[in-house]
Amino acid sequence: MKSRKKIVYLMLILTVSLLITGCGKSAKLKNNTTVVSMSKNKISSDDFYNELKKDSIEKLINMIDHKLLDKKYPSDSEEEQSINSQIENVKSYYKDNEDSYLAAIKSYFGVNSEDELRDVLSLEYKREKAVKDYVNKHLTDAEIKKYYDENIYGDIKASHILISVETNDKMSDDEKEKAKEKARKKAEKIIKELDDGKKFSELAKKYSDDDATKNKGGDLGYFNKDDMDGSFWNAALELKKNEYTKEPVESSYGYHIILKTGQKEKKTLKGLKSSIKETLTTNKLSDDKTLYYKTLMSIREDNKVTFKDDDLNKQYNDYMDNLIKQANGSTDAQ
Repeated sequence: MKSRKKIVYLMLILTVSLLITGCGKSAKLKNNTTVVSMSKNKISSDDFYNELKKDSIEKLINMIDHKLLDKKYPSDSEEEQSINSQIENVKSYYKDNEDSYLAAIKSYFGVNSEDELRDVLSLEYKREKAVKDYVNKHLTDAEIKKYYDENIYGDIKASHILISVETNDKMSDDEKEKAKEKARKKAEKIIKELDDGKKFSELAKKYSDDDATKNKGGDLGYFNKDDMDGSFWNAALELKKNEYTKEPVESSYGYHIILKTGQKEKKTLKGLKSSIKETLTTNKLSDDKTLYYKTLMSIREDNKVTFKDDDLNKQYNDYMDNLIKQANGSTDAQ
């Protein structure tokens, strides 16, 4: 079976390499020769090609992408490390059972050996790099500026007093709610002491459940958006310097009283442009699962990939449409 697959693949390469424009309906070979002769019949190279192309569109797409990507993204140690990691991850499920491992990669990847699997993973690695580069390159200045204005901030310096909610898995929902209310009331009491003129640092040392900061008066140092729970960050951002929250701020850790002690100017757009583009690229591909396949199609179009055979062209469009539907979660995908 393995040798048969290799022979079919080789014949596909040979036949496709002989294609010319033809009449626009079906590509023809330069020389329609006899592939197999019989006593009263024969199989021509055109006959063989027409039969072969019926279920070979995926192999043909792989050939196209190898032509487009292999030189632009030559294999390197980073790629090899990625491939080795993926293979080891697959192997970890099958321990030392080679037969089960080979059956699994046949089922999930359509390959008969680890060498073939490496080829598949290599092409996917190159495709992912090409897609990211393409999306990154086509980001607009307006998109980058919008992200900068709405998501980039200067580091904030703050202190906090944390009141933990004392719960456990054995508690009922009602008991957990009562524990939350108890913690909240304690935080409100501390805010009242601040209103009465008590020093924040002293109250942090006395009440805070954050052992890492309480002896420093609750000082957290500088931090940015991704370093903190969303509710904590939003509350700190709205405070003026030397202002503390007038209501307890709930997070996954409990209730906080936050004192803002400073904020730096945010870095310039020029200095952050590269990292913003990387973030936007990641976000776009994560938010739109179809973008990966649409981008591969755009890369092929930009490289003037055209099919000289209407049947193959239709197979290609149907194949990519199906991948896009699957990525979009469509139940119509076959």
